Amino acid sequence: MPQMNKGGKFIFGKSVIRADGTVRIPPQAVQEYQIAAEGRVYLFTGSRSTGGFCVTRRGLLEPSQLGHILSENPALLHGTLPHGAFLPYKGCAYCWTDCSEDGTLCLSRSMMECLALSPGDTLLAIRSSDIAFTMGVKGPLLERARRYEGEIPVF
Repeated sequence: MPQMNKGGKFIFGKSVIRADGTVRIPPQAVQEYQIAAEGRVYLFTGSRSTGGFCVTRRGLLEPSQLGHILSENPALLHGTLPHGAFLPYKGCAYCWTDCSEDGTLCLSRSMMECLALSPGDTLLAIRSSDIAFTMGVKGPLLERARRYEGEIPVF
């Protein structure tokens, strides 16, 4: 998987949102973040410049410096918030959804509306931190990926 430039962000691959809302997380991201280990993941809105969403799981988020997101939002922590319903909190919106063993997520129409996404959109899987990775839909990194002469796998 490429690093777009020396010292730059690492790219796991690209994923296309299918007509039924399914998105396959690149296998290397699934493995590195053990994203399917809990069967459920948290999604939160991406940055203004990258859009899309970030993906994490309880075992990564809860013990981190961002663990307050869960402790201050028990409905999100315990899954009593309806599946795929976004909860606004400190400038972002958070939800939970199921994740299959192979890293497949299903985005409902309401989830895609909240994230300003549509079936057919290509998402770039970007290593963001040790807590979460980003599935970005726009911005300079995506433009660089479009011009990249090497191969970026599509899932």
